[in-house]
Amino acid sequence: MGRILAIDYGGKRTGLAVTDPLRIIASALTTLETHKLMAFLKDYFSKEPVDEVIIGMPLNWDDTATHATPLVKGFIKAFKRDFPAMKITEVDERYTSKMASQAMIQMGMKKKDRQVKGNVDQIAATIMLQEYMERIG
Repeated sequence: MGRILAIDYGGKRTGLAVTDPLRIIASALTTLETHKLMAFLKDYFSKEPVDEVIIGMPLNWDDTATHATPLVKGFIKAFKRDFPAMKITEVDERYTSKMASQAMIQMGMKKKDRQVKGNVDQIAATIMLQEYMERIG
């Protein structure tokens, strides 16, 4: 069984999370500059078995598109072109950044570390992945 990889896509930075091979635990993987994402994924997929990718779809509370929605849709199009055999699933990413910030406070993370935006991206991706795993059972 391959892993599930979660992408919290952003214009500048992208947070990634991944399951363990048995799909029991979701863990933060990394945050990287978005322009390096495709190269990272090609390398990662060559080393690790991944069966599915989930990507956070940014939507407003009323289900309308945000300023970031077209960016994510453009990435999905490129992803499908470069990885046609890989399953990619859109998931709701509303409130994950806020939840990530709250989680960092609850974990006792120092304010200086909480201000590192890459930490929020990784944790948001992890929250998305954990919620997705709970939903699919």
